[in-house]
Amino acid sequence: MTAYAIAHIRPETMNEDILRYIEEIQSTMDPFEGRFLVHGREVEVLEGPFSGTVVVIAFPDMERARAWYASDAYRAILPLRTDHIPGEVILADGVPAGYDATKTAAALRAEAGL
Repeated sequence: MTAYAIAHIRPETMNEDILRYIEEIQSTMDPFEGRFLVHGREVEVLEGPFSGTVVVIAFPDMERARAWYASDAYRAILPLRTDHIPGEVILADGVPAGYDATKTAAALRAEAGL
């Protein structure tokens, strides 16, 4: 099942380290079949306070997403971003084809006794 690395980042000013990070990140993702779905785009805020932007990277599965983040190649460039751009990064599993939220709601309702 597809897994996603999702970052909510708040870039401030561009500098050489950030540019180097952007130039080098793709080569760290390639061995794990990672690909950008969202990168450096403006977001349209529909609800709540939000600042910054979002990055979404897809991996074939959670194992490869974790392996990419822990890889020596990625760890080597990570400070180029974290030293200059505040933000949060998470890994999340996607849902399978045919996922139906009504079934999830029914299971949650049963668990909660509602």
